[in-house]
Amino acid sequence: MSELLDWLYLIGRILFSMIFLMSGLGHFMKVDDMTGYAASRGVPAPKASVILSGTVLLAGGLSVLLGVWMEIGVWLLFFFLVLAGLLVHTFWKMEDPMQAQSEQAQFMKNLALAGACLVFYWMIQAQGYGPFTLGSPMG
Repeated sequence: MSELLDWLYLIGRILFSMIFLMSGLGHFMKVDDMTGYAASRGVPAPKASVILSGTVLLAGGLSVLLGVWMEIGVWLLFFFLVLAGLLVHTFWKMEDPMQAQSEQAQFMKNLALAGACLVFYWMIQAQGYGPFTLGSPMG
């Protein structure tokens, strides 16, 4: 059973990190589109914010995927998710019901993923990095 749990942990980390890695790559592959979207949502310094958030998404996603500096990675992702929810997915400001519903779904997705980041952090603190990880270079 222990070996099965080890593999499930690896598969879970892969699945969890994919959304952040793909989104981070998207930030850099479509900087102009993302900048326009960020500007339309009132995000301050939209181009710099897109580049910074893309970097955070890639760093956090790689951290979880590889199992290295995961404490830092999950906190980066947590703060990104909360800020993106509050600054970008402002469903409560939408007049169009369809747009509001779409943004509410994105907001709730961010909250759920932020919760998962907290669970990862708790697990690392309680049980260490776990199997199939590079571990913490700091010891």
